[in-house]
Amino acid sequence: MHVNGKVALVTGGAQGIGRAFVQALLGKGAKVRPGKFPSPLPAAGTRGRRVAAAPGARLGGRPVRLSVRPPASRSFSSRPAQVALLDRNSEAGRDSKAALDEQFEAQRTLFIQCDVTDQEQLKGAFKKVTEHFGRLDIVVNNAGVNNEKDWESTIQINLTSVIRGTYLGLEYMKKGNGGDGGVIINISSLAGLMPAAFQPVYCATKHGVIGFTRSIALAANMENYGVRLNTICPGFVNTPILQSIDKEENMGQYYSYKDEIKNMMQFYGVMDPSIIAEGLITIIEDDTLNGEVMKITASQGIHFHQYGQTPFTSSKR
Repeated sequence: MHVNGKVALVTGGAQGIGRAFVQALLGKGAKVRPGKFPSPLPAAGTRGRRVAAAPGARLGGRPVRLSVRPPASRSFSSRPAQVALLDRNSEAGRDSKAALDEQFEAQRTLFIQCDVTDQEQLKGAFKKVTEHFGRLDIVVNNAGVNNEKDWESTIQINLTSVIRGTYLGLEYMKKGNGGDGGVIINISSLAGLMPAAFQPVYCATKHGVIGFTRSIALAANMENYGVRLNTICPGFVNTPILQSIDKEENMGQYYSYKDEIKNMMQFYGVMDPSIIAEGLITIIEDDTLNGEVMKITASQGIHFHQYGQTPFTSSKR
């Protein structure tokens, strides 16, 4: 799928990884305001650079697909993308919108204050996006928190809202419902693939995101929805969530282990959000990816988690 001409919705889009996603989407085929130049995404450190590969190489067991595409036709797909950023932090949202307006045409972005745990607010936001831009092609369920003390809220934000956002995205995009198809990307974490002793609830929610996304991707394929669903699992990323380990109100009974977590961060490396945005664009543009779990680490860059063959697949098509 070309990003050009598409409409994307990004939850938690005002800061951190979500903000990098919005920037990357707008930067594809960008129209820049006169006298302005889009700032490149921040350069990553040497440990977080994406792994370069020659034709025929493989990453994590999957062939590397080089981004060589024919020129886009001078039609709908040649128009730049439009992005709605949802965030419950109204100040951060307004600031992000203003900064983006300095780089890109103001009508290309829409900020909606939205608490993703509020079902009616989230439904209303999806409706507003489609009414404002006329369509919806890409949904990025990115909003997330680290709060082991208020663990019920962590489940609501990290897992329940992702499930709800996925179903809303399917409602608007699936072909059997009058949509044109699209892509849904749910953001998990490496903590969704391994135990995290000091973040058990966070870890549980991220495992849930992976299991749900892989399962609904199979269903979407069997039902011919025309919508692909994939997951991104980043390692440590320099975001406000990472900084929350220093706060007792977030870590609760695990606050005393904060220095051990910091040692892990130093050992594994901390990436810039721009690296994760590269992975997002890869998933959107590669039409063969569905039900995949993309891992992004400082040491290995962008690669894919490998699973054994699914024991049983329904024959329903």
